[in-house]
Amino acid sequence: MNRALRIAGDLSHLPDSGSGPHSIAWWGNIGFMAIEGFAFLLAGGCYLYLMLASPVWPPSHAAPPDLFWGALFTCVLLLSELPNRWLIRKAKEKDRRSVRIGVVVMTLIGLALFGPRVAEFDHLNIRWDQNAYGSVLWMLLLHSTHLLTDWFDTLVLAVLLHSHEVGDRQLADVRDNALYWRFVELSWLPIYALVYWAPRLA
Repeated sequence: MNRALRIAGDLSHLPDSGSGPHSIAWWGNIGFMAIEGFAFLLAGGCYLYLMLASPVWPPSHAAPPDLFWGALFTCVLLLSELPNRWLIRKAKEKDRRSVRIGVVVMTLIGLALFGPRVAEFDHLNIRWDQNAYGSVLWMLLLHSTHLLTDWFDTLVLAVLLHSHEVGDRQLADVRDNALYWRFVELSWLPIYALVYWAPRLA
C-alpha cells in the first residue's frame, strides 16, 4: 500500500556543520582536555606530597633544575598565544587565506619549542630513575607529549588546508585545535612553577 510522503520540516537553511558547543568534535576536545588536566593534577599532587614529606627539597642534595631553558620555553609558549588568538579570530571571520597562513605560523612555533624542551630534560640535574623526586619531575615533563600531539595535529591541518578546499568544517577544526593549544599553554604554568620554583622556595 503506497503512502504519500509528508514533509515534516525544511532543514535546508541549516549549516552543513557546527562549531563550538554545537559540534561533537568540540565536546570531544573538551573531554580530552579534562582527562589530561586531571592527570596533571595527580602528578602535581604526587610532587607536593613528596615535597611535604621530605625534610630537604630537592632530596639527596640534588640541584634544582636550571632556570634558563624552562624560562625560555615558557616565554615562547606564552607569546604564541598572540598568533593563536589571531588565528581563532580569522577562523570565526572565515578568512581562509589568513587561516592558512596562521596555521603554518603555529606549526613553526610548535616546531621551535622542541629545542628548548629537549634542553630542559638535559638540565633537570637528575635522572628519572635516581629517586622518587627525579621520577615525578620527569613525569611532569610528560607535558611534552601534549606539545608533540598538538604540533602534529596542527601540521596535518596545515597540509589539509593547503591541499583541499577550506569549508566550515575545516574552520571549526582550526578553532578546536587552537583551543587545545591554549590548554597546552595554561596547563604548563602550574607545572613550570612546581618544576622550577617549588625547589627554590621550599
